[in-house]
Amino acid sequence: MAAERVGAFRVLLTVQVKPGLEADFEKVWAEGSKEVTAQPANLGHTLARSAREESVYYVASDWTDKDSFLAFESSPEHIAHREKLHPYRTGGSLAMMHLVEVA
Repeated sequence: MAAERVGAFRVLLTVQVKPGLEADFEKVWAEGSKEVTAQPANLGHTLARSAREESVYYVASDWTDKDSFLAFESSPEHIAHREKLHPYRTGGSLAMMHLVEVA
């Protein structure tokens, strides 16, 4: 991500998608990503598909700080977007971290 920097707050979401629904998931994710990148505290946001595990995706999102991410996460816009993605998901996990070093 172009805006990476030490001190930023990163969120890494692992998403397990129902087999056969990958293209639909990608489309719905792309439609909602505008809401994320429009947030002043968002520094960038990407979707990647696993090279090893079928139907597994990773969403990496960088923020200026943890509080800004948490405020967005509980916002009506984000909740509505998550609800649109729910039919495509079978599971996932969320990791939150502070960037310590960027080479």
